[in-house]
This record gives sequence, C-alpha cells and structure tokens, in this order.
Amino acid sequence: MSKVCSICGKGKQSGNLVSHSNRKTPVLFEANLQKVKVKQENGTMKSQYVCTRCLKKLKQAD
Repeated sequence: MSKVCSICGKGKQSGNLVSHSNRKTPVLFEANLQKVKVKQENGTMKSQYVCTRCLKKLKQAD
C-alpha cells in the first residue's frame, strides 16, 4: 500500500532544498499521514492512512 491519504489522495511532493548560497538539492516531501482505523459501511473496521488535515476535519464533524 502506498503512502497516500485515503480521503483526499495527498501523497509525496517533490521540491528543492535551497541553501544560503542558493544551491538547490532535490528532495521529496512526504505528507503527514497517520494510520487510523476507520469504520466501513458494513460495520467492519479497516486501517487506512489519513493525512492530518483530513483527520482534523473528521474530528470536527463528530
């Protein structure tokens, strides 16, 4: 299973680290994903990766 949010689809993002001398080093930024148990429609529990932004929205909805 890839590290992608199961709700919004957020995943890895590429960019550059820029030093003081303006040298660029390619780097991958990973989304802040947490493994959470989510209740399915049929009543079973399934663990999924959810980003913290979606997790915050889900907690506010409850």
